[in-house]
Amino acid sequence: MATAALEIGPASGTFFGHPRGLAYLAFTEMWERFSFYGMRALLGLYMVQELLLPGHVENVAGMVSLKAVLEGAFGPLSPIALSSQIFGFYAGLVYFTAPLGGYVADRWLGAKRTVLIGVVLMTIGHMAMVFEASFLLALLLLILGSGCLKGNIAAQVGHLYPPGDKSRASQGYAIFSTGINIGAAAGPLACGLIAQIYGWHAGFATAGILMLLACAVYLAGQKDLPEERADGAARAAHPPLTREEKRRVWLVTAVMAITFFPQMAYDQFLNTGLLWVSGHVDMATPIGPVPVAWFASFDSIVSILITPSLIAMWARMARRRSEPNDIVKIGIGATLQLASGGLLIAAALLAGDGRTGVWLPMLGFASTGIAFMWYWPVLLAFVSRHAPGQLGARLMALAYLVIFGSNVCGGLVGSLYEWMGPATFWIVNTAISACGAFAAFLFGPAITRALADSELPTGGSA
Repeated sequence: MATAALEIGPASGTFFGHPRGLAYLAFTEMWERFSFYGMRALLGLYMVQELLLPGHVENVAGMVSLKAVLEGAFGPLSPIALSSQIFGFYAGLVYFTAPLGGYVADRWLGAKRTVLIGVVLMTIGHMAMVFEASFLLALLLLILGSGCLKGNIAAQVGHLYPPGDKSRASQGYAIFSTGINIGAAAGPLACGLIAQIYGWHAGFATAGILMLLACAVYLAGQKDLPEERADGAARAAHPPLTREEKRRVWLVTAVMAITFFPQMAYDQFLNTGLLWVSGHVDMATPIGPVPVAWFASFDSIVSILITPSLIAMWARMARRRSEPNDIVKIGIGATLQLASGGLLIAAALLAGDGRTGVWLPMLGFASTGIAFMWYWPVLLAFVSRHAPGQLGARLMALAYLVIFGSNVCGGLVGSLYEWMGPATFWIVNTAISACGAFAAFLFGPAITRALADSELPTGGSA
């Protein structure tokens, strides 16, 4: 079914004018994100509403030991607090392992073999989610599998194009990213609906079936994908960094640190945010109740819809020489994330000890998709543009560690949700975004000037 959907031009052997391998990579990632975000949308709710309750938590292999370790570090944890911690560490470690997967591919196995291992591990992991006993094992397999897959499948897109063909490579990444967003939007919708109708384990099984589709697509495309092998000559030693290059590394890292704040606020919407929706939002609409897990799709849907107009707007501003620089865009994204949090503050105040209507929280969750498009893709482009050549891949991996840190810290903040109460919790989350906006607008001009100076030829002048 999946492979039949690949519209490969029979005469030209291309996919919309691009190498046909792009189709297999885009559809593999679409199904993988479909399953990943579908499962993730259920994860926190499942732990709080079933898995961590008496009669269930005793069945989970290793949970007693894990809870003891976390409580030893953070104090006693209620089911909601424990759920937030587990969710945060899981969502963060998924990105932490991406650099390790890249290292395995570069040093030993090559990208194709490493991605295939990742797909298989994630398929087994999703299937293991169906059983309470193997819950923690499932999370471990998903973390390792995503680490093998995430960075390496994206790298394969670039390997489809000649080094000088930057324009078509950019278009290829846009097509690839569209597959990611479609999967991220559709996964919570499908898995959330099935879980609501047939139960949690049916939702997790659906995510596993979708990973089987990803595996089938990737296997079908093997002959059209580039073969990347570890090559010692390709890893020849680079000359030491110059003083200017070291300065650029620190400046790029500083911009990553600024982006950490809106990303942490964004991640909280999918962690404790879904628990708040479940407990304090009346899900009734004229067409029936909305599954809570659907809230995890709203930002991706908006990201897909907003991207063409956002690119067009930036292009018009560039022609008029009024386009904001990357750090200002990140600051705008943090401000928009702040506004999204403000909507949830208002909803929480309206709810009080009861429930609020669905539309204001829905708008708050959806608007995070606009904020995300202003700061995250911009950060990746910023890193690609300013990183010294020999550190480009490692600094890009470091950018993904921003998401690791934001999820882990978000889990810690989420564990205080019951103590704070909903309104105070969303005020704190919004203040985190405000820190990012403040830092971007305060330090952005100085960082921009310093980057311009560090990229001038030695002895040059401004």
